[in-house]
Amino acid sequence: MGLLSWLFGSSTGSSTGSNAGSNAASRSGGTRAASARLDEMIDRAIAMNPRLQLARRYKDRLRKAISVSLGHIDDLIGLLPAPHEASMEAWAHDALIRTFFATPDDIPKAFSRSEALRAHFAQNPDSTEAYATLGMAMFERHVLGVALEGDAVRHDVTQTTLSFIDHRIAVCGKTDAGLREEMTRRLIDQLALEGLARLAADRRDLVAKGRELLEARVTLLERQGVGMRAVVAAAPAADSEELLQLQAQIEKNASDLAALRVPTEVIELELDRVCDVFSHPADHIYVEKRCPRLDLMNVVRTDDTPASREIEFRVARVPGDPPSMRAFTLVRFPRAELLPAGLHIDAATRAI
Repeated sequence: MGLLSWLFGSSTGSSTGSNAGSNAASRSGGTRAASARLDEMIDRAIAMNPRLQLARRYKDRLRKAISVSLGHIDDLIGLLPAPHEASMEAWAHDALIRTFFATPDDIPKAFSRSEALRAHFAQNPDSTEAYATLGMAMFERHVLGVALEGDAVRHDVTQTTLSFIDHRIAVCGKTDAGLREEMTRRLIDQLALEGLARLAADRRDLVAKGRELLEARVTLLERQGVGMRAVVAAAPAADSEELLQLQAQIEKNASDLAALRVPTEVIELELDRVCDVFSHPADHIYVEKRCPRLDLMNVVRTDDTPASREIEFRVARVPGDPPSMRAFTLVRFPRAELLPAGLHIDAATRAI
């Protein structure tokens, strides 16, 4: 069952009596909620390129295309495992958390660096925990290690190790369902950004000035952390001053695009390009499931060694030049382990 059905419920049961009336009301409520959700996603797509509103029947055309994207995204996010508790106590018994963090103390340090997490707790003072996406850079190395073959110990065995660094948190929610829905919004943003990038690269049909403005808009939105970059926390979060500057530049860019006089057929072309991206989401959103078996040293094992364990996480493609891959998983972080505010390591790193 997709996330949409999970969020809004599905109706089953008798078609007679009070159950029929209850089921009809439930279906009606679910339909309204689904329609409102789709309208929200259309608004997000328009926010990326406000000029799309000038195209004929733009809402109907976007509605049809974005419905396809929502179905695909709901399936992807609905298959993600339940969030793991990311805490110092969980490190001792959760193989996944132990794989991602070398020591239990590393967990609160990594999470407390997140401005998004701190802002979430500030906005939700009664929440004792936050649900979040944990994004990491993953490195696979081939090394020579020690292995037991029969009764003999070999010191020149080729082994593969996995290491996870650059832990970042960018998307948060009060609940598991709330987090997944926020991820859905960010992936819709990603597809809208892909459509915008496609327009910027279309040198055959777009006028030069419009192309320049679209290219600038893509760059500004990427710097703002739109789309997949937010889901897997692919870059340090911008500080408040930088975000204000970026927002002002994005608004000016939108104004310049709106003032640009272009033929009607160009506007229609822009909407066609964007709708094509939304109609083929699998071509633009890449998420792969990984289930390696690792020992306590994060060495990949092919045998069923007692000290090894299978872990499950996802790897996502982050568009860019060149594109990159980031590992991510869903987690729950307790407010009690949030370290006192002090030196913001992310900001300090950017200043070096």
